[in-house]
Amino acid sequence: MFGTSSLSTKSDRDEVTKSQDFTENLLQLRGGFVKKVYGILAGQMALTTIVSSAAVLYSPFTNLILSTIQSDSWVPYLICFSPLISLIPLYVYRKERPLNLVILGLHTTCLSLGVATCCAVTDGKIVLEALVATSAMFSSLTGYTFWAIKKGKDFSYLGPILFPSLCAVLVTGIMELFFPVGSTTAVISSGFGAAVFSGYIVYDTQRLIKTFPDDEYVWASTSLYLNLLNLFLEIMRILGELKKARD
Repeated sequence: MFGTSSLSTKSDRDEVTKSQDFTENLLQLRGGFVKKVYGILAGQMALTTIVSSAAVLYSPFTNLILSTIQSDSWVPYLICFSPLISLIPLYVYRKERPLNLVILGLHTTCLSLGVATCCAVTDGKIVLEALVATSAMFSSLTGYTFWAIKKGKDFSYLGPILFPSLCAVLVTGIMELFFPVGSTTAVISSGFGAAVFSGYIVYDTQRLIKTFPDDEYVWASTSLYLNLLNLFLEIMRILGELKKARD
């Protein structure tokens, strides 16, 4: 019995070692693709940061946004729905270069304006705190995922959990548009949303390393970009509601 147990343990260790070796080889083979995706993501975040910073720090731009969202024009609706509309052609033409990059730039611009609008109506200190917290969380989750995958861990099980959770976040968000909630409920709702998008960062990072085809770098970067932005917005809402409760 002891001999059998020893052989079983040795076999398990060999399997773990093989899995780790395979993962390291995969990371080396996919290194160029991973760098390209994070390069595109960095460009997307740079544009969003610039536009959002202008909305907070440059008063003429801030006033323009505030006057626009308070008006009865169609522009606020365009800002709200254009990211969703542009996401459709982005997915359809995600492999068609250079059209995919052109649509990606348009989609990123639409989202940047949407995020800038949220920042314009939020206290600058809260925006900064949310930015720092989001950067720390994204870096930590990404680093952990790379480390865990090298150790042979698999996060595929998150997929069936995250999708219905995301649907719940979307339904809750739509309901809150018509039925406003108190600060406590808003914090709980946004906390759940932040947990969901944190899980998606881990899940999509694994997909980036293991399963995304080499010609889908645009869609891979878009997935991470959306997770990152939504995490930022959820954290910013939590901080805003906590400040409101203190005041």
